[in-house]
Amino acid sequence: MLRHLDIRDMLIIDRLELAFQPGLNVLTGETGAGKSILLDSLGFVLGWRGRAELVRQGAEQGEVTAEFDLPDTHPAWDVLREAGFTYDDALILRRINTRDGRKTAWINDRRVSGDILRRVSETLVELHGQHDDRGLLNPRGHRMLLDDFGGLAAKIAKVRTAWRSLSDARKALVTAEARVAELQAEEEFLRHAVAELDKLSPEAGEDATLDQQRRRMQAAEKIGEDISKAYQALGLQGAEGMLGDAARWLSDAAGQADGTLEGALAALDRAMTELSEVQSGVEACMDALAFNPHELEQIEERLFAIRGLARKHDVLPDELGTFADDLRGRLTALDQGASDLADLTAAVTAAQAHYDMAAGDLTAARTKAAKALDTAMAKELAPLKMDRAVFVTNVSPAEAGPDGVDEVAFTVATNPGAPAGPIGKIASGGELSRFLLALKVCLTRADSGLTLIFDEIDRGVGGATADAVGRRLSQLAGQGQVLVVTHSPQVAALGDHHWRVEKRQTKDATLSTVVGLSEGDRVDEIARMISGDRITDEARAAAKSLLAA
Repeated sequence: MLRHLDIRDMLIIDRLELAFQPGLNVLTGETGAGKSILLDSLGFVLGWRGRAELVRQGAEQGEVTAEFDLPDTHPAWDVLREAGFTYDDALILRRINTRDGRKTAWINDRRVSGDILRRVSETLVELHGQHDDRGLLNPRGHRMLLDDFGGLAAKIAKVRTAWRSLSDARKALVTAEARVAELQAEEEFLRHAVAELDKLSPEAGEDATLDQQRRRMQAAEKIGEDISKAYQALGLQGAEGMLGDAARWLSDAAGQADGTLEGALAALDRAMTELSEVQSGVEACMDALAFNPHELEQIEERLFAIRGLARKHDVLPDELGTFADDLRGRLTALDQGASDLADLTAAVTAAQAHYDMAAGDLTAARTKAAKALDTAMAKELAPLKMDRAVFVTNVSPAEAGPDGVDEVAFTVATNPGAPAGPIGKIASGGELSRFLLALKVCLTRADSGLTLIFDEIDRGVGGATADAVGRRLSQLAGQGQVLVVTHSPQVAALGDHHWRVEKRQTKDATLSTVVGLSEGDRVDEIARMISGDRITDEARAAAKSLLAA
């Protein structure tokens, strides 16, 4: 609940410190005294949209600090933990507005964005009045309010889980259908390419091997003739024959040369041995270079085919095998596509059935909760002098989504037989206030943890009706903390704590302040509310009677 509110240099407030209490806190005062300024200041520190110019005339900046006392389980802590905050004993909001319009906010002395501030404030304070388009009058929030009233969190969780499963199944089916369509569009290419690759059946490293063989054969063609000529020159018709003749001639002459040819004969013998080795080497080379020209043609044909396919598919020759495997995989996926689509379609059907069952169960629960809310509202409206009014919670079909297939709207008819319509458009000012109060009484839980603010929600009513309004505000306050700005003496008399907003005129400025009232002061203030500026004994007596009731 809100414990302290400190306002400095905001509009016509120079310095104001308020300590609020549990229960019903009432603020009263003459029209124009500054009650709305107090709410504007509170709305400012909570991050709500409001007036553009808030800084008091002559001040450099305005500042508002609000301190809340919260249990460990309060939802505000969940928001802050998500934002990286650690738990603290108290929650202190502080916000500054400079003269040039810059706004800066802190939570527990840590600077925060406006988004985090607003998310936290939504768990702390709820404001209701005749122009309450942020809360009960906003049709977009009616379904959530009904779900909260009916305690339908578990059923909603089931619907959301079923919706996620259905969404995932639909996404998988759409993805598979797109993939199959893509493969079907290129089926002719895939089958032709795979057949072409399978026929050639290239292997990794084959390109380099074939290229090496081709180069060797091409080289053999160029040097083979020279090597053959050399072999012939070394043979019997060439060097070998001539050396043999020379050796025979020298051997015949050696017997008559007195040994002078022995060295020459020995050298010649060595030369013939070396010549034999040369002949063997040349012959081995000729054998190595020997090839079938048809084989070269076959090698070149396969090499060119491999490289042609590689260029065609924009891959390296050694990657053709992997590329073929990929194409086969895509063909397999295409061939299996029909079976996969059937399985995925069945999964979507099953998920749809599960979602429909969960959503139907939620619809039934919402319909039941709507009837219970309508009954509760009828009981609340009668004491508020609106027993002829009809409140109806409409649960109608809506587009399926994570929260089910229902649209919820609160409608009212102020008189029997009159057409029903949206609560904010059918009810008049005073009626609207009472509708909102009755609805809030029905919807508020004891553990909501909210500080509820009602801004002149009793406008346009008086007497017994105003008393009924006050008692319902008191009932709400018994579950937590309620702040009410009121002009009704019946409502003010039921407050647990009472403040009067006053406007004070000085020589230099007009300032607004808030004064806590004692029991005696309360009598005078309520008497003023009854009789106006001139407080009579009769008004004081009436005030004492209201306070004693």
